[in-house]
Amino acid sequence: MTSLLPLVIFATSFLTGVIIFFIKEEAEGLRTFINIFNAVLKILLVGWLMWGVYQGTQYEFRFPLFLGFDIVLNADSLSLLFVGLSAVLWLLTTLYAIGYLQGSPDQSRFFGFFCLCVSATTGIALAGNLFTLLVFYEFLTLSTYPLVTHKGDRESLQAGRIYLAYTLIGGVVLLWGMVWLSSLVGPADFAERGILSALPPQSYGQAIAIFVLLILGFGVKAALVPLHGWLPKAMVAPAPVSALLHAVAVVKAGAFGIVRVVYDVYGIKFCAQLGILRGLGILAAVTILYGSIRALFQDDLKKRLAYSTVSQVSYIALGVATVGPIATIGGIVHLVHQGITKITLFFCAGNFAEGLHIKRISAMNGIGRRMPWTMAAFTVGALGMIGVPPMAGFISKWYLGMGALRAGQGWVVPVLLGSSLLNAAYFLPIIYAGWFKEPDERAGQGELTQKWFENRAYLLFPPLITASLVILMGLFAGLPFSPLAWVKLITLREYGLAD
Repeated sequence: MTSLLPLVIFATSFLTGVIIFFIKEEAEGLRTFINIFNAVLKILLVGWLMWGVYQGTQYEFRFPLFLGFDIVLNADSLSLLFVGLSAVLWLLTTLYAIGYLQGSPDQSRFFGFFCLCVSATTGIALAGNLFTLLVFYEFLTLSTYPLVTHKGDRESLQAGRIYLAYTLIGGVVLLWGMVWLSSLVGPADFAERGILSALPPQSYGQAIAIFVLLILGFGVKAALVPLHGWLPKAMVAPAPVSALLHAVAVVKAGAFGIVRVVYDVYGIKFCAQLGILRGLGILAAVTILYGSIRALFQDDLKKRLAYSTVSQVSYIALGVATVGPIATIGGIVHLVHQGITKITLFFCAGNFAEGLHIKRISAMNGIGRRMPWTMAAFTVGALGMIGVPPMAGFISKWYLGMGALRAGQGWVVPVLLGSSLLNAAYFLPIIYAGWFKEPDERAGQGELTQKWFENRAYLLFPPLITASLVILMGLFAGLPFSPLAWVKLITLREYGLAD
């Protein structure tokens, strides 16, 4: 099982997707059972994998292809952080999607591609070399396109074309960088502290150029400015798709790829030697502030959340680019904290649209009186994005700020403060309007779809669970098996402080 377990974890979602394609539309009960059973099975398998890695067991599946390039799936501390997030959120998003799409057509097609999208994310998380990461990166593009265009209307198809244009061009740039890198060092298997430290000085110029190509390739899905244009357009997709794109799949795959390049291809020390992280840090800072400013002017709730994602995901790149273990801990743990927090907000946005047909912020006056549970979960998510203690987002920002000061990069602190103020400026008015303003009859609020309970259980419980996690991950960040503790283990090993 040390060689097969990573493959089995990938197969749980991949085979589920293939099977669901062949299930008839009317067999809703069978489709629901298969979805939930395999999502739970995946969590159990990932838990088994994490326990094994914690005990020192090495897991690797390797399939040779050509010219020394292999498909490699293995488990290290960083991959388990991402695959664990993917497994937990797959289950919650599946439950939410079952409720959201109840009674709608083409569910087998939707859930089939939904599972393939999750399997691609799993492949990215467990990829043991750059070639495998690229293969699953492109598989992710192809499996998410039908989800973005699921509605089939003109707006959805246009958003899908924009999404494909951005991501396929990003894939080509990434392929260029990978081939160039392979010509220097051969197949780029990931290694703790990088694989390029022995590169001769005359090749440093090529190493810098390759780094730029790789960051641009991954930066498309990570929505770094100016490569972010596809993300707000993709908000025409159903709410479960938006939640998946923002919390665990596409944007996180891009951010995870950037972390892999810095950590396991170049290595922190070699990056510092080349002086290439300052540019990444500045690009991340610009993205953080730009996304927050654009979010201020969006009346469509999902678009405001989309620009918030543009801003928030770049905290990960900023933390990695701020050379120092404490800031890096803040950046990488934000991969989990932002995922849980942002999926809460998108679940709630979907509930507002499903329960009261509300999609615009200007129509949300008094919505907390009619949907108090959903509004409470939204409030927790919004405060988490702002970074109010004891929410999980506060932990990320605290470590980023303290780490920047320790590393002598004080310019990061005003960026964090400015971003938090902007976060407050575009989230607090929503919270105030939802709880304290009188409902506006002219705003077009519909009747609640569920009179005795504000929404179906499949729709209501996922955001309540994730909102609880936002609080718990902040309150209990110091526990041994918390995301923060796991990230500390990853980071200290990278910096050679845990040997």
